[in-house]
Amino acid sequence: MSVSTSALYELLASVKFDSNGLVPVIAQQHDTGEVLMLAYMNRDALEETLRTGRVCYWSRSRKGLWRKGETSGQVQTLVDLRLDCDQDTVLALVDQQGVACHTGRRNCFFHAIRGNAVAEISQPEISEQELYGK
Repeated sequence: MSVSTSALYELLASVKFDSNGLVPVIAQQHDTGEVLMLAYMNRDALEETLRTGRVCYWSRSRKGLWRKGETSGQVQTLVDLRLDCDQDTVLALVDQQGVACHTGRRNCFFHAIRGNAVAEISQPEISEQELYGK
């Protein structure tokens, strides 16, 4: 995805970041519509994502930029980026290489009510050991 400098700054100026300087980002597989994960971006992460085409988030736990796949190899490449009607949520249409979830599952949304209980509705496709060497 190629973005002109003027369009980049216009988009950055229109995003309504919260009081912590963050905006929620929904990552969705561009060709299947599968919702992969929810994360956050600050202005620097959003700008880097738009400039490089490789999705970068803000890690609230590490308090730093987190380039998706930098430790696991499970990279997200940006296909399209959209803002919602209030301009306070980002939809990143991505091409996900491998799994999106740190648990080794394709997506992060695997807890659901089944019968009278909450169940895990998908199994890991790859172990955390294989992803992170732990």
